[in-house]
Amino acid sequence: MIDGPDRTPLKRDFFDRPVLEVAPDLLGRTLVRSTPDGPIELRLTEVEAYAGEIDPGSHAFRGRTPRNDVMFGPPGHAYVYFTYGMWHCLNLVCGPEGMASGVLLRAGHIFEGAELTRKRRLSAHHDRELAKGPARLATALDVDRALNGVDAIAHPGAVLSVLRGTPPPPDLVRSGPRTGVGGDGATHPWRFRIDEDPTVSPYRAHVPRRRST
Repeated sequence: MIDGPDRTPLKRDFFDRPVLEVAPDLLGRTLVRSTPDGPIELRLTEVEAYAGEIDPGSHAFRGRTPRNDVMFGPPGHAYVYFTYGMWHCLNLVCGPEGMASGVLLRAGHIFEGAELTRKRRLSAHHDRELAKGPARLATALDVDRALNGVDAIAHPGAVLSVLRGTPPPPDLVRSGPRTGVGGDGATHPWRFRIDEDPTVSPYRAHVPRRRST
């Protein structure tokens, strides 16, 4: 008999660490999304770290605003933002309260509740594409701004929680530049992924937007 992933909930002190420790340590963990139709569970395979006010790629680089307020803590909460007027993205806040940082959940393997996600991801040709990319992951899990600020530490009635899961061997963890980040943060090797996992999204370099004339 093969043991399944460890279902021990991660505690707040897991997230109360520097973002560059938390981000790679989230790989292989189980993210649980509780919905009225049933639970959805995925194994995280790709994440990116954002280090707040010292990171030009972070939403919190220029300080605290109503939009990024959740990033300043407490750790273990969800930070959800809306981008390009179309998509939501899900992050987990980490680090000491008052110092903004978070981990963008970029991709995962849905192993429970896939049937609940397929109706939201009609363009996915295979189940490995259901959560292949941050917007797809949020769409598959029915995540929107209503979940911004919710506590992702397991508790009665939690809509999001993170379990210990099955972390990959260290030699399978890869890092590189973050997808779509330009400027001074373009070369930070803060994208972490499980090597050769089919659910990991392709890397895309930043392309500056052209102003219309």
